[in-house]
Amino acid sequence: QAEVGKPRRNCYPLPGFDFSYGLYIHGTDGVPEAIGHWNVAKPSTIKGHHPRDFITMNRGAVKDGCTTAPEFYLYYKEKDIRCKDNEYYRLNRSLPKVPPDFTYGTPPRPSTPFYDLFQHKYKELWMEQQRALTAALRKEKKKVIIMKARDNRASLLRKYPEPMQEESFWHLPSLEKVRSTQLNSGTPSNRALIT
Repeated sequence: QAEVGKPRRNCYPLPGFDFSYGLYIHGTDGVPEAIGHWNVAKPSTIKGHHPRDFITMNRGAVKDGCTTAPEFYLYYKEKDIRCKDNEYYRLNRSLPKVPPDFTYGTPPRPSTPFYDLFQHKYKELWMEQQRALTAALRKEKKKVIIMKARDNRASLLRKYPEPMQEESFWHLPSLEKVRSTQLNSGTPSNRALIT
């Protein structure tokens, strides 16, 4: 009943300070339970229910001449092919066997040798490599120059000397031989004697 001279209350009294709202489950109180146990949800498998084998059904539909989505749907209804036991079922696949000392991820890069950095060792190594490279290039250039040397007149004369010219002694012009073409007359015997 309502109190005299006061309005009627339409609420309930609150519980005490030691009351906790919600459902409290003993033994599974968060962090200690997570650290101490490894509870994993097991895959639920219904006996006699296997997923459809769409790869086989699509292949058969294409062979039968299906081209549109309704034709494929009708083919699926007509020929309902299911997967075999544990063939394409994702949850039943066995995980790959990994050795116990296997570490996931990329291996860390080696630490930087600061002592070599302070001594400029990398610069010295690079300079030595550049010097060796330039020396090798010079040797190659020398080889190319030696191989591609052209012959000049002196080297050609050394290889192929000119034939020696016979020395001609000086004669009186009147004693020189007369050519046969300058003779206009004479017998053939005289011509033969002169030549």
